[in-house]
Amino acid sequence: MDDRSETPKITQEMINLFDDYTHLTLDRRKFIDNLAKLAGSVTAATAAAALMASNTQAAGLVAETDDRLLIEDVVYPGAKGEMRGYLAVPADATGQLPAVIVVHENRGLNAHIKDVTRRMALEGFVALAPDFLSDLGGTPADEEAARAMFQNLPAPDVAENGLATIAWLSTHPKSTGKVGAIGFCWGGGTVNNLAVASPDLLAAVPYYGGQPKPESVANIKGRIMAHYGGLDERINAGIPAFEAALKAAGVDHQIFIYEGVNHAFNNDTSAARYDKAAADLAWQRTIEFLKQTLV
Repeated sequence: MDDRSETPKITQEMINLFDDYTHLTLDRRKFIDNLAKLAGSVTAATAAAALMASNTQAAGLVAETDDRLLIEDVVYPGAKGEMRGYLAVPADATGQLPAVIVVHENRGLNAHIKDVTRRMALEGFVALAPDFLSDLGGTPADEEAARAMFQNLPAPDVAENGLATIAWLSTHPKSTGKVGAIGFCWGGGTVNNLAVASPDLLAAVPYYGGQPKPESVANIKGRIMAHYGGLDERINAGIPAFEAALKAAGVDHQIFIYEGVNHAFNNDTSAARYDKAAADLAWQRTIEFLKQTLV
């Protein structure tokens, strides 16, 4: 095919290959070589990869200049040093509001996650997106470089910085002290682990996140609402054990699987994987759940 003039068709096999590359191997040369076999050429493979990746230039749903919000970059104490974050609060708030932590994917605190944080604030929350790469110098502009940094991020440090984030946000002057968390991909797994680690996290909403060890689930004190893409075989393999552990421990939980959609279906900057219908429904359920739990 003449892939210089045609947009390559993205197949499920390509998406699965991309998922393995971004979450397991991080070997771009091998990924492009294998993708070229599916797409027909290296040129077509490069174009297909761009459609599956996040578009860093994509416009968000809520502008950074939206006058309904008060937005600031914040610094607060982490486990080992300073944590940096992005804070958004409704501008017309007259009293304290419940708080929600927004945890990024394995690309760090980027424009997309900041946009999700603004969306959350407009729903009536104090919304904070921490940069979990703070200990390593913060999220770089290069998405590939950011992704590689997660290999050098010790899980215990992530947990401790998560606990520090909950503590800081629960005592923020604009917060009621009630804290929930939502996370995507790597952030979904992080939110699950925070639910295990912190009795102060009242609501946890992991989107297509890795599940905690079943034996640790009994430590969860808050409520769980988990969202998964039906085509996300890698992550979904852990659902049965997670659900069984939640039931055995008596944890208040809801699990939703959106059939026919992929991992990262909520990320509207990824043309090939975003599914608006699933994203909108999951968001509606999430906001209702957070308001029921935190307000």
